[in-house]
Amino acid sequence: MIPTLILFGVVAGRWWRLALAVAALLWPVLLVATGAMGVGPELLGAAVLAVANTAVGVLVHQGVRWAVRSVRRSGA
Repeated sequence: MIPTLILFGVVAGRWWRLALAVAALLWPVLLVATGAMGVGPELLGAAVLAVANTAVGVLVHQGVRWAVRSVRRSGA
């Protein structure tokens, strides 16, 4: 489950605000829809962990993007 959210963050990292909001909203919905979790207060924890894992992927995406821009600006 964690690699799925990290991969989602890497792929959607350009639109990081949207990616974090989608992770917070849709991940708990997916967990309930598949029967992995019931409706309750533990869904808040699942949403927080989804945002944290997606944020890791977003940071990877943004880091690679920053590195590519730095190389391009240096003229190499």
